[in-house]
Amino acid sequence: MTPKRAARLPEYAVSDEAAAYIADALMELALQFEAAHFSQIHRHYQSITPERDDDPEQLDLFGKHPPF
Repeated sequence: MTPKRAARLPEYAVSDEAAAYIADALMELALQFEAAHFSQIHRHYQSITPERDDDPEQLDLFGKHPPF
């Protein structure tokens, strides 16, 4: 049987309430940043996405099929 490792506390300790407030604040900051820079983020992801070559032998799993 392998010995259990003791849980390591982070370098700083905060209360449960403080952790929840910090998480909410960081999420709000991330959402506001994404809203303000959405077009730039979208352009970046489009620039790194490989282009499709519409290979006739490639199966189209999500395209021209009627819904179930």
